[in-house]
Amino acid sequence: MPATKPGFAIPKGACDCHTHIFGDAVRFPFTEKRAYTPEPALPEDMMTFHRALGLERVVIVTPSVYGTDNSATVWGIKEIGKTARGVAVIDEETPEKALDGMAKAGIRGIRLNLATAGIEDPAEGRRRFLKAAERMKARGWHIQIFASLKVISALKDAVLESPVPVVFDHFGGARAALGVEQPGFADLLALVKSGKAYVKISGAYRASSSGPEFKDASPLAKALIAANADRIVWGTDWPHPDSGAGKERVSAPVPVDDGLLLNQLPLWAPDAPTRKKILVENPARLYAY
Repeated sequence: MPATKPGFAIPKGACDCHTHIFGDAVRFPFTEKRAYTPEPALPEDMMTFHRALGLERVVIVTPSVYGTDNSATVWGIKEIGKTARGVAVIDEETPEKALDGMAKAGIRGIRLNLATAGIEDPAEGRRRFLKAAERMKARGWHIQIFASLKVISALKDAVLESPVPVVFDHFGGARAALGVEQPGFADLLALVKSGKAYVKISGAYRASSSGPEFKDASPLAKALIAANADRIVWGTDWPHPDSGAGKERVSAPVPVDDGLLLNQLPLWAPDAPTRKKILVENPARLYAY
C-alpha cells in the first residue's frame, strides 16, 4: 500500500494504466521459462491500493511469468468489473476464437515483451511487430511494446506506418541517468509527437535508481509530455515485481511508495487539464472505457 497520500486533486475517472495480477499458483500456474517467481497480488489487494490513491480505473497487463496464458489477467478484470481493462500476451498459435473471448472479457491490446525476453536484435523485434500489427488491424487493438530504445529506433518507420496504435512501456526503456540526449530518445519523442505512439510514464523505478521519488526521471517525463500530451498515459507497475530475482524462490516486490510517484505528476505536468488528459482522457480513448 502507498505510504504517502496524493498531494493534488485526482480527477474523476483517473486510470492506472499498468498493473499485474498474480493469482494462486495452483489455479494460475507460472511458466517454467519465467525469470522470477512473484508473491500473490490479488484483485481485492489492487482495489484497496487504488482506493488509497483515488484511482477509479485500471489496466491489467499479463506479466511474463504466465507466458501466453492470460487467464489470471481475465480473472482480475472480471473480479474488478467494468472499471478494468486488460492487455494480453499471445503468440502465433493463439487462435482467433481465444482472442474473441478476450475481447468480450475486456482485453484491448497485446503486449510484445521484448525486453524481458532479452531481445535486442532490431530485426527480430521488427519481425514480431509487423506480424502482430497485421493480425491486430482487423480488431483495432493496440500493440504494447516493452523494448529498449535501440529496438524502438529500429521500429520507427514501421510504427509510423502501423495500422494500429502503438504503446511503449516504462518511458520507452530510457534511462534517467543518461538524460534526454541518450541515443534513441529523440526517435521516441518523434513517434510520440507524430501521434502514432503512446508512452507510459510508468515504473519510474525501472528507469532510475535514485529513489524514493526517482526525481531524475523528471526530464524524461517532461520531454515526453511536451512532445504530445495527448499520447501519454500513467501507471504504477503495481505490485512492482522483482523481475531480476530468479525463479528459484518467491521474491518480494521492489519497495516503492506509489503515493510519492503519483505526486511527481504535478511536477511533470503542472496544469490540471494536462493531468486530466494523462490520467483520464487518453486512457479512455486507448482502452475504450
